[in-house]
Amino acid sequence: MDSNLEATFDLAFSVRQAMSLTLKIVAVGAIFLGEALSIIAELIASKQFGKAGGDLTTLLPMCLLISVGGILLVFGYALGYMHLENIWIIIAISVGAILVVEPTLTLLLFRDVPTAGSLIGLALGALGTLAAIFL
Repeated sequence: MDSNLEATFDLAFSVRQAMSLTLKIVAVGAIFLGEALSIIAELIASKQFGKAGGDLTTLLPMCLLISVGGILLVFGYALGYMHLENIWIIIAISVGAILVVEPTLTLLLFRDVPTAGSLIGLALGALGTLAAIFL
């Protein structure tokens, strides 16, 4: 009888671990997607605003997009903190997302090559993020 109880407990513990892992992944995904949507909105708004000669109506769709990104970020931060129990890990994930997404989207949208100083700053920022996560 004890082995059945142990098996049931082990299964329940495994399901709980799987759910916790799933929610951690959802939190990280929400942070990455929220950062990506916010960055896309910022970059497209700056590009369109410059082309439109400062017409504010070009910014309205981007305000909606950045609002969705912000909601995802708040959800990701809350869910991540609930399951990781360390806000610094969440911040490192967020900064890491920015370090990956923003340069990539900038290259894709603007076709602009970064300067040497920009690349050095990006590399140092990436090292700082990695240090926060792994040290």
